Formats: sequence, structure tokens, C-alpha cells
Amino acid sequence: MALTALDPRTALVVIDLQNGIAAMPVQPHSGAEVVARTAELADAFRARNLPVVLVRVSFAADGADAVPGRTEQQRGARSHPEGWDVIVDELSGHPGDTHVTKRNWGAFHGTGLDVQLRRLGVTQIVLTGIATSIGVESTARAAYEHGYHVTLATDAMSDADIEAHRGSVERIFPRLGETGTTAEILELLAKTHAV
Repeated sequence: MALTALDPRTALVVIDLQNGIAAMPVQPHSGAEVVARTAELADAFRARNLPVVLVRVSFAADGADAVPGRTEQQRGARSHPEGWDVIVDELSGHPGDTHVTKRNWGAFHGTGLDVQLRRLGVTQIVLTGIATSIGVESTARAAYEHGYHVTLATDAMSDADIEAHRGSVERIFPRLGETGTTAEILELLAKTHAV
């Protein structure tokens, strides 16, 4: 399905494009490709005075803020190298951007993201990031549940598991919003939001 609209107050919400995650091996697009396409979107949003939200995941060194609960799959270690949770250089350094730190998969739970977006008058979000089936999908589901229009830039996201990526893009995202490529979103943005 083609993209139909971008609301007057649409925000770009970038999920976990930070040093340690953008460097991971992902498919079908490399971390560098995801970062480059997201940076292109971010520049276009900033040029139109539309909000850019940079979300990162981070945890206390002692694990005190780890999400509790039993899981069948072992969780990754909480010990990370210095700077792993710093937003990549290609996206950082813009004082007008909103920064959100999350401790969960999704960017809404336990953060002030919803309040910040509503204060800015945002009614729609465009999502990018890594990993498609975890942080991006969790955030898309919550955005939909919070009443936002959701657009997903499918070539500006990737996953460690290609089947999980495909499942999100092909089965889940069409139920939560509209999908499109970076080029399609940029084209619609140029048509509907003057610089």
C-alpha cells in the first residue's frame, strides 16, 4: 500500500541508532545503510522544523534498572563497552532534537515520550531503527495504541534475524500503520511540507 499522508505535525522517531547497536550485523540492510537513510530523513524533518526524536537504550552498570521477569531465552549481558549507548555521530549534535532514554524494548513505556510528543502537537510518527522486530515493532505497537498515525520506513530499519524483520514488515506493520521506503517518505514530505 502506498503512503497516503503525513500530518502537519509529524515526528521522526529513531530507535536505538547508537554505537553498540548500529555496529551489530543486521539484515536486510546494513547498520550503515540504516543510519544513512535515517540521517537523510532527519535532515529533511529538521529543514521543515518537524520534530526529530532520538531514542537510545541504556542500563545501569549494576543492572538495577533491568526489566524483571522470567524468560525462556537468556538475556544478554548487562556489561557493555564504554560509549555503546551513545547516539551515532551521523545523527547527533542537533540541539533541537528530543532525546529519550529507554530501559525496555519500546520507547513509550517508562519514558516521557508520549508527553513530549503531545506537547509538540505531534499526531503522526515516522519510525526507523534497529532492531525491526524488537525496538521498532514495540514502539510502533505502543504508538498505535496511543492513537498516533504510524509510518514505518522499511529500508531504514533492520534486524539480526531476517525472518523476524520480514514478519514485522509484512505481517505486523500493515496492521499498525503505513509502510514505505525512505525515498517515498521524502517525496511525500516534499509535497506536503514546504521548506
